[in-house]
Amino acid sequence: MVRTPYRSERDAAVVRTWCRAHLDRWTVTHRRQVIDTTLGETHLVSAGDGNDVCLFLPGTNFAAATSTTLLTSLAQQYRVYAADLPGQPGLSAPNRPSDELVGYASWITDVLSWVRVRHPGSRTVLTGHSRGAAVALSSAPDEVHGLALLSPAGLIPARPSVAMLQATLPWLLRRGDDGSRRLLTYMSGPGHQPAADQVEWMTLLARTTRTTGAPGPLPAGTVFGWRGRNVRILVGAHDAFFPLERLKPRARSLLGLDPVVVPGAGHLVTQEAPSVVTQLVAGLLSGPGMTTGSH
Repeated sequence: MVRTPYRSERDAAVVRTWCRAHLDRWTVTHRRQVIDTTLGETHLVSAGDGNDVCLFLPGTNFAAATSTTLLTSLAQQYRVYAADLPGQPGLSAPNRPSDELVGYASWITDVLSWVRVRHPGSRTVLTGHSRGAAVALSSAPDEVHGLALLSPAGLIPARPSVAMLQATLPWLLRRGDDGSRRLLTYMSGPGHQPAADQVEWMTLLARTTRTTGAPGPLPAGTVFGWRGRNVRILVGAHDAFFPLERLKPRARSLLGLDPVVVPGAGHLVTQEAPSVVTQLVAGLLSGPGMTTGSH
């Protein structure tokens, strides 16, 4: 069975057209390029011209084209790259690896190697949101200067609830803007209103893709490899998928860290608190780094 998010080739083309059009409207000067990796073609968007590099990995059902709010903030201080995850809606290869842990670990090594060749001597902070954070955790700790985990998957499972089903099922079944707005509102903190383009994107996905859901926890040994390293965790106080009361004990156990909490934010901290994420990256860059030979 082909592990692709799209219902058809036509649907894949529609999603790619949306992404390109949205990036065309982005007012920040940026570059788009495609690189070859072990998981096929990977699409990268880059912006900014700082000496330090931030590589951003979006979460489930999101892409570089839907992350421009955060990328705009990061690009004011850093050279930022955003990579669409293969197997997720966006501009990268559509097929997911059969073994996601092994496949994505190899993939992120490829992407980091590509960045390092183009920015020799620069410090790189790997930043991942939700599923992107789980992929980031699968990378080798010595490959980067710091790791920022935003509303991270990979530490605890996303536990279904009645409220989650009430928000998700109308989006999946009715495939309209009302369901998309309701789901995004559920994913956000109290009082946060989803942007029109995010609603449009989620409606598009409901009509063209089959969502993969959140990944499960990574093996403890994989996560434990980051213990004592230059790592920060950021979570919204109202995260409905990975709530603080469950995330905090696991983060302490495996990483020896307490998450930084964003008051008033939900799961979508990349949309709700881009300046806080940018500050978190700055804090990692002021830290000692992974090893004396870190990049």
